[in-house]
Amino acid sequence: MASSNDTHEISYEFVVIMVPFPVQGHLNQLLQLSCLISSYGIPVHYVSSAIHNRQAKVRTNGLNPLDVAKLHFHDLSTPAFDSPPPNPDSTNKFPVQLQPVWYSTLSLRQPVAEYLKHISMQAKRVVVIHDPLMSVVVQDVASIPNADSYVFNCISAYFHSSFVRQSLGKPFPIEQPKNLPTFEGCFSDDVFKFGALQDEPMKYRAGDIFNTCRAIEGPFIDLIEREDAAENRKLWAIGPILPSKSLSANSQHKCLEWLDKQARNSVIYVSFGTSTSLSDEEIKELAMGLEQSKQKFIWVLRDADKGNVFDGEVRRAELPDGFVERVKGLGMVVRDWAPQPEILAHPATGGFMSHCGWNSCIESITMGVPIAAWPMHSDQPINSMLIIEILKTGLFVREWGQRGELVKASTIENVVKRLMASEEGNEIRKRAEELAAVVRLSTEEGGASKAELDSFITHITREQDGATSPISSA
Repeated sequence: MASSNDTHEISYEFVVIMVPFPVQGHLNQLLQLSCLISSYGIPVHYVSSAIHNRQAKVRTNGLNPLDVAKLHFHDLSTPAFDSPPPNPDSTNKFPVQLQPVWYSTLSLRQPVAEYLKHISMQAKRVVVIHDPLMSVVVQDVASIPNADSYVFNCISAYFHSSFVRQSLGKPFPIEQPKNLPTFEGCFSDDVFKFGALQDEPMKYRAGDIFNTCRAIEGPFIDLIEREDAAENRKLWAIGPILPSKSLSANSQHKCLEWLDKQARNSVIYVSFGTSTSLSDEEIKELAMGLEQSKQKFIWVLRDADKGNVFDGEVRRAELPDGFVERVKGLGMVVRDWAPQPEILAHPATGGFMSHCGWNSCIESITMGVPIAAWPMHSDQPINSMLIIEILKTGLFVREWGQRGELVKASTIENVVKRLMASEEGNEIRKRAEELAAVVRLSTEEGGASKAELDSFITHITREQDGATSPISSA
């Protein structure tokens, strides 16, 4: 057996096994879900490689360390994999440097199967929650009588339903925005091959969980729910799963001290996530655009992750000569890991220039921060349409159709001013804040997302062999 922080044999009524995909946005969301399920008094085991368990724990954005400490982290042995640096000059921003580690996960099927069998002998019921891209790895759950598996989707319901329909060539039954992006240029050919490997094992799942809520994506959730019901699967929209209370108390990062000195809604936060690297030319134009806008900013300038984020040196991108000195007092450049949920939750943050990964979208929606959208790859172009055309809580920096063009400083300056210092921006911000209030309410007692989470917990702990649900017995 691989190593674990479990030091002795434990007998469980129920146990949840969490199997994340080794990409930061996925590791993060499944860690948040782990803490949420653990809060019901259910033991949760977070199962990944030692490298990615360490990555998840080091980057616990917004989570209470005491909640993380209650989880059981189980380190699986993985074969060596290449961990090349990202190519910031690639015309396609998809993070192909991560593909070797993704393919290395295919070797985890046997150790995961052994671990599941081991746990299944200690528990009356085993519930496996896994990323869709780990379906191959967990497929042996189908051979364990007291185990079920559920897929946790780290994507929007809108992207999920759009992707399925475009892939099958089926029409979308809900009116769509004009100029909806196709998936051309969003992915690499290899990732489609990797995804295809998951298709057959995905059929073993008992249901789907989404990190979204009906206040954000009601029609699209309903659409997927009808399809799941036709295949005798259940669906739960339990998001946002991000802890939104007392976020600022969890970090002492220098940027939060700087934000404390700024006026309400005066700062735009600029970050393109962990899977995008900007070229030197793009960095120069972005720096000039921010400087010329004369708006306050926090800019997280980091290279995209490698497969092993602890492996060696990373590129330190160059800023224009004298930039840092010229923007002193106006802005801050952060080169290390930044506490994004806390930044977005801060009253001084009034805008977010983002790639529109779902993690970032759901955080900005929850905190009521409008987005200046600059989609880079994967689900981001579709997510940006949800934010701007459907929810109307953002503006485009660059639309997907112009992805081959360099975004000039003048464009960035104009968008930042529109979002941060115009009546148009104020109206967008007002809509974002109103949506956030509804979304946060949905996670409170009596709210739709809380009810669906309770329903999921009741479902996975339903009576079997005399066991009683912690919800129904409360």
